[in-house]
Amino acid sequence: MPDYPPQRGGPLAPGLYIVSTPIGNLRDITLRALDVLEQADLVLAEDTRVSGKLLSAFGLKNKLERYDEHAAERIRPRVLQLLARGGRIALVSDAGTPLISDPGYRLVREATGQGAAVIPIPGASSVMAALAVAGLPTDRFLFAGFTPPKSAGRRTLFAELAPIRASLVFFEGGSRLAASLADMAAVFGPREAMVGRELTKLYETCIRGTLDLLAANPALAAPKGEMVVVVGPGAEVAATPADADAALADALTRLGPAEAASEVAGALGLNRRELYRRALELKGVR
Repeated sequence: MPDYPPQRGGPLAPGLYIVSTPIGNLRDITLRALDVLEQADLVLAEDTRVSGKLLSAFGLKNKLERYDEHAAERIRPRVLQLLARGGRIALVSDAGTPLISDPGYRLVREATGQGAAVIPIPGASSVMAALAVAGLPTDRFLFAGFTPPKSAGRRTLFAELAPIRASLVFFEGGSRLAASLADMAAVFGPREAMVGRELTKLYETCIRGTLDLLAANPALAAPKGEMVVVVGPGAEVAATPADADAALADALTRLGPAEAASEVAGALGLNRRELYRRALELKGVR
């Protein structure tokens, strides 16, 4: 059974706590997050002004220190020393789950490297919130973060992601949203997608449709705030003989013809016997 006692948690053990915070609605904070933030010796925040308001809303008065991409190199050695002495450190971002397009992974890596405990305190995430309401396949998805600022960079990224058989999740700013959707439509074609705006907030909006229609939607021309865009996977395309030969050639560098044929058959959904005959031909076996 899950462990969720009604009383407040006990004394906070030493370690680095990765604490999720609300992405909009303050009531999305978890009881466990409040326990950690109350007892932590130090709270590292991407923006102390934003996190200060959060702590104040719940009557918490902890020492806050800025930990963003500019301050991280300077502060990290001291934080690691605190952890080595048994300190209790909480890391938060402006909103949502830290390390999702936010600074912090080097701190986690070095903390674990010196033997400190790193404890996730799960909670709100705009990625998971958007996936939950998109109405698109979620059995497999890829989070691609913020898109590049210029069209050429975006189209290059989208072309790399186009073959992936999964729903794709992007962050995008309102001022670039329409241009980004147009680039997605040009590269991905008319895939089903959803744009989530102001998720969990008062004016939360989710607009669904094909990418070409979303790109032309006046409501998405220049909305305020940051958006989460979920793009559904493309239609499955049958493997060509050239695809099969390329996959077999690669497999044959590691496996015998029979094993290579089995591997490619599973990956591409092709007939194993035919692939085995082709593998022998590629190996020059008569």
